[in-house]
Amino acid sequence: MKLTETQLEAMLNMQDGMNRKVNPDWVAARNNWHRAIQVEAVEAIEHHGWKWWKKQDCDIGQLRMELVDIWHFMLSAAIQARHGDLVLARQDMMAELHAMKQEVQFDGQGYGLVDLSLLEKLDLLVGLAAAGRTSLALFEALLRDCGLDWLGLFKQYVGKNVLNVFRQDHGYKAGTYIKIWAGREDNEHLVEVLEIVDLNAGDVRDRLYQSLKARYEVVG
Repeated sequence: MKLTETQLEAMLNMQDGMNRKVNPDWVAARNNWHRAIQVEAVEAIEHHGWKWWKKQDCDIGQLRMELVDIWHFMLSAAIQARHGDLVLARQDMMAELHAMKQEVQFDGQGYGLVDLSLLEKLDLLVGLAAAGRTSLALFEALLRDCGLDWLGLFKQYVGKNVLNVFRQDHGYKAGTYIKIWAGREDNEHLVEVLEIVDLNAGDVRDRLYQSLKARYEVVG
């Protein structure tokens, strides 16, 4: 399933909003988002397992979480590259998605994505990030290897964003937030809400937030 322009627009807006909570002038701060991607990718390698001298099990669940975190930084890098212009950032990313290539050029060498293992793709992601670059084709290939598609990523990204904001708005920092609703944790309610809300709606974030609020007020 392809990433839609509406979904990308929603995520870029959410990422910009999240970054502004940390620093209202975040674009001018020129944070090194590629370094952040590099670090998260190395953590993903650890979750995959790479040590040939001992038995290690690949933790796909943790790998997926790392990819969601990496996506936060890829969105931020795209916005910063366009000096905060969300429209231009979206256009850049959609153009790259439409021209998707199955080979990534790095250090004068072409890497065919279909020929690389998951671990080798993560190595390539680290190398690109160290050189200040990203590749949506590589990222999409990583999603596939971890059993995700763009819709799955969208759900996880939007869900994490909305729930984090909702918790803060309802006393999480002060310690007054109620995490258990009707005998279940808030993230379980989020999973249900994600299944009933139209994820292609332009106001998907507001719909998710209001749905969570309606459930929370029953126990609040």
